[in-house]
Amino acid sequence: MVSAIVAVSPDWGIGDGKGMLYRLPGDLKYFRQVTMGHPVIMGRKTLDSFPGGKPLPGRENIVLTRDKAYAKEGVTVVHSVAALRRLLSARPEEHFFVIGGGEIYQKLLPDCDTCYVTMVETEAPIEASVFFPDLRKKHSWKMSCVSEPHTEESGAVYRFTIWEKQ
Repeated sequence: MVSAIVAVSPDWGIGDGKGMLYRLPGDLKYFRQVTMGHPVIMGRKTLDSFPGGKPLPGRENIVLTRDKAYAKEGVTVVHSVAALRRLLSARPEEHFFVIGGGEIYQKLLPDCDTCYVTMVETEAPIEASVFFPDLRKKHSWKMSCVSEPHTEESGAVYRFTIWEKQ
């Protein structure tokens, strides 16, 4: 099983090319809770954006990159979507999470059955240049679950939603 997990702004922005739009402790806690113990799939730039460029603890970190020379301790590296799909099909009992960035989400959304989307209702403090596909505009996706609104100490209002592929 493959799912995506992401936090989006009202216009489905996710980043500015350098990092995420929001730093919401409640959303980071939710991300950790949902992904802990499961393999996470990301691009090289996403891994590089983590503190110290270190892999996330408690999860197998899989990096999809075209850079054939790329290697990093504690990371499984794949160089193509086809190679990643072979890895996924060899482990059908596992639940994988796609965690970014934008290009990786675009390439792997067709492989996802579920998307865990934190929908932030507050405008981002920086302008987005990277976006997640707007699932509201995709007829094959339907929201199956939505939480009550949460408010962070920074004043951001957000909801945890789950979207299912129909």
